[in-house]
Order: sequence, then structure tokens, then C-alpha cells
Amino acid sequence: MPERNPILITGAAGHIGGVSRTIVDMLLEQGHPVRAFVRRDDERAHALRQAGAEVFVGDLLNIADVTASLEGVRRIYFSMSLSPYYTDAVSLMAAAARAKGDIEVFVNISEFEQSFMTVEKMTAPEEERRAWLGGNITEWSPQQRAHWVAERVLEWSGLPTVNIRGAMFVENPIMTWLALEPLSKGELRLPFGPHRLAPVAGYDVAEVSAKILADPAPHISKSYELNGPEVKDMHGFAEDFAAVLGREVVYVPEDIETWNETYVDSNLAEYPHTAAHMKTLTRLIGGGGYRGVTDQLETLLGRPPKTVRWALGNHPRIQELAAAPSH
Repeated sequence: MPERNPILITGAAGHIGGVSRTIVDMLLEQGHPVRAFVRRDDERAHALRQAGAEVFVGDLLNIADVTASLEGVRRIYFSMSLSPYYTDAVSLMAAAARAKGDIEVFVNISEFEQSFMTVEKMTAPEEERRAWLGGNITEWSPQQRAHWVAERVLEWSGLPTVNIRGAMFVENPIMTWLALEPLSKGELRLPFGPHRLAPVAGYDVAEVSAKILADPAPHISKSYELNGPEVKDMHGFAEDFAAVLGREVVYVPEDIETWNETYVDSNLAEYPHTAAHMKTLTRLIGGGGYRGVTDQLETLLGRPPKTVRWALGNHPRIQELAAAPSH
């Protein structure tokens, strides 16, 4: 039976194919009423209304807006783009939800790293932390710390919470728009050495989240670690890019700090919080500290996760590159 109260989805004005927007479409298709929380009333908000969602325009850092957005709501999906105020926003939503009462589920988008960056590991002596995290870092990025604190806040709040800990998305800028220029020349330039990954398709994270929002009871108080179906090295990803782009692509390993300087610092200079997160992630992966693969996604959805090739083939920027003449 479709839920009768509106399901609140934050971050819903993200790009088409973004997780929140995909959740909105999936829930609407199943007949659930959806309230999409957006920052601005623009063409993306208009598109959400056209799709059948109720649009709430507000600021996730304004407690009056957050409280108003919860009127009549019993199920919440919380997501927000990377921000120095991420923990504030989660805490405000949790405080408003707790004050309201009668919340059935708070689905919190988190990160795969939370499954292994525990208090015990992160309070170990510095050299032990460095070895554990691959040799290049000893600390979280500010965003990883924010997700860790967010999980604690929700735990302490007593709200019925589900943490969705997604592995690095196939759609992550590291794998897509930051890689576009070298890809146009047939090169996948990444600082990951010989290390293997199983990135997850945003679509799969959306489907798991929509499933939990539609029927929360079996999932309360659980944390799910989600990754893609195949663990492979960058040569394997180069083959995926080649298949999608219809041209030869070779993996060219880069030095981590050189890559961060060339691609992150130059493109994200105006976004220091995001840049710090990306650089920590490349150091973590490039040192082999990004670990773990589970079959939780397949168990939850009853089907194998979408492949890297599928996710790349459905990514607008990669599609554009595929359509462009090769250099």
C-alpha cells in the first residue's frame, strides 16, 4: 500500500540521475506522495512539480524551514551536497524530527568509509592509523568527519534511523568530469596505482533508499554498506570507458599529489571543503586503504548491482564525450 503521508526527500533539486531526484521518481511511480525539499524555486523545482512532487522551498540550515517541511511527514530521506555545515543540517533535521515525534524512518545517506573508520581505529596511535589507512593519511576529510558525527547524532537522537553507506559512486567527479579531458585523448589518468575498487551506481543507492522509504520496518537501526558488482583495477575501468566511448582507452597511473594538484586544486579552488574531501579520498584509495566489499545491495534488491559500464553509459557527461569526435 502506498504511504499516505508525504515522504520528505532533501537534496531533490540535484541533477537528473542524482540519487535524491531518482528516489523522487521511483516513489512517485509507486504511488507515494513526495515532498521535495529544494533551496531555490527554479527550473529544477518546476521539473519536480511536473513529475508530480510537492515542492518545499527552504534552507536546511534554518530550523523554522526544516520544521515546516516536516508537517504531515513520517518518513525522511536526508541528503545534502558536500558542505562545511553538513553536520549542522543533519542535526537540525534530527532535532525537528524528534520534536515532531511519530517519525517512522530517517534514512541517512552516509559513506562506505564509516564501516571501517571506527572510534577504535581513528584514536589509535598516529603511525598505526597511517598504516591502517594506506600510508598517505592519518585523518578523515572534513566531510568524512561530518558523516561520522551525523551518524552519532542520529544514534543519540533515538530516531528510527537507517544509514546507507555507499561506496564511491561511479558518478563521482574523480571518475567522470575530472577525468574528461584525458579521456577525450584515450587516457584514464587516475592516482590509484594497482588498487582495486567496486564503485556503486547512484541508481542502485536510490533504489535501495526508495525501497526502505516505502517499507521501513524491516530496516530500522541498520547500516547498509553498498558497492558495485565487480572489484577491479583501473585497467578494468579503462576497458569499461573504452566500451562506452567506443574508442580505445588506456589507464595511465599518476602520482597522487600531482593528480590532486592538476585536477582537484585547479577545478575546485573555490570549494575548499569539497577539494579537501576529494584529495583525502584519492590518498585513501591510492594507498590501498579503501577496503571492503559486501553483497548487501544484491540481498536488498534481489538482483545484482548495476555495472560500472551501465552507470557510465547513463552518465550525461560521458554520453556527451561518446558523441564527440575523438582527438
